Amino acid sequence: MIKSLALDTSLFEKVVIYNALMDPVYLESIVHHAKPSYFEDQNIRTVFESLNDFYQVHNKVPNITELKLHLTNPEKRNALKQVAIGFSEIDKHYDKDVLLTNTERFLKEKAVYNTVLKTSVDVQSGQIDTSKILADFEKACGINLVENYGFDYLEQIDRHCEDLQKVFKVVPTGWKWLDDRIGGGFLAEGRALYVFYGVTNVGKSIFLGNIATNILSQNKTVVLISLEMSEQVYAKRISAQLSRIPVNDLSMQIEPLKQEINTYKLKHSNAKLIIKEFPPKTINPLQIKAYIEKLTRKGVKPDAIVLDYLNLLAPVDKGMNSYEGIKQITELVRALSYHFNCPVISATQANRSAYDQNNPGLETVSESMGLAHTADAQFSIWTEEEDFELGLIHLGITKNRFGPRQCHTVLEIDYPTLSLRDPDDVSKSFTSQRQNIPGQPQSIANTLNLIEGLQEDSDN
Repeated sequence: MIKSLALDTSLFEKVVIYNALMDPVYLESIVHHAKPSYFEDQNIRTVFESLNDFYQVHNKVPNITELKLHLTNPEKRNALKQVAIGFSEIDKHYDKDVLLTNTERFLKEKAVYNTVLKTSVDVQSGQIDTSKILADFEKACGINLVENYGFDYLEQIDRHCEDLQKVFKVVPTGWKWLDDRIGGGFLAEGRALYVFYGVTNVGKSIFLGNIATNILSQNKTVVLISLEMSEQVYAKRISAQLSRIPVNDLSMQIEPLKQEINTYKLKHSNAKLIIKEFPPKTINPLQIKAYIEKLTRKGVKPDAIVLDYLNLLAPVDKGMNSYEGIKQITELVRALSYHFNCPVISATQANRSAYDQNNPGLETVSESMGLAHTADAQFSIWTEEEDFELGLIHLGITKNRFGPRQCHTVLEIDYPTLSLRDPDDVSKSFTSQRQNIPGQPQSIANTLNLIEGLQEDSDN
């Protein structure tokens, strides 16, 4: 890695104030991030404070004459004079890209330094709020002087037509019916949050666990964060899904399990699954971000983040009501998909009105419609009478930025292994995958035969 060159901050302060006075576009790019206290030179601090005050009142950058009119005392006028004299020390021609890069670095360093000072004062006074401290440092390190001002549609129509012919990379969900309706799968480069919802015990965690194994089987890396079940319980479910050994039989099938997982590792040499448990309501999305950044520094770059589930995260800001808290949590979790360039898949609870509903709508999402407004796609999960005996579970699409909504299907569920299967995917037959494992009960075969019989009856 090439180290960045050190900045002479006392000289660079003059560069910043010169460009702030002479270039309205430059000032507008820094005015929301820079504070007068960031400047050590008292004269520069005074002039920038006047610039900032004018901008906050008039929402525009003042010209020199307008600025002079607001320098109402001799000290401020002298400050401007001394600043102007200092311009003789700098080159007036400064590469724009280099200027913005160095300015962003200057502002970040000043912001971090100020945050450290503020944090030390809070610690000494006993006012330690770790979530707020993390948020302050996130804000300081997140300063970004955006150079891309957007897509000029009429002037860049050729680029638009090229984009239309691109095939966006996706991570298949493992269920063809769902893939066909969300553009082929989860967006591989992120910028999307996918949320499953349903009433208590309907199977939300089963869906998330299956998604984790479906993505893992594509030789990819999955980070599965649980705020509800322990790492060991989730690991048991994953073992059952990968080996097709029922959860309750795993302890009695240790050698077959090891054999199945070792064979799986040989076939999926690049696959990696990290399961991490946090106690509910003890961690917020910014702390999740910090945890995953630690993983990336160790070489674990996620291809998908699975979070079980949104309502069990804590908001960053305390004192919020449930609507505000869940909305903030959802927005910050969705932002993770931008930061790590991978999809985030999670779940949420449905409220009481969803009980006994077929395909419960977005209005049944508990606590906050802010979640429904933020998510890119939402999928309802429900069961109907006799579905348990038949080994069926329903999946609907109630919000979809990538395709149709208000549609639903039925998946087959093998409760002994907590595995889900698209009935159209004959390659994943529960019976065919389990019949070669010693000691496996075949009771699910009767269910599948019954399903096939019902389908034949309906066809006739």
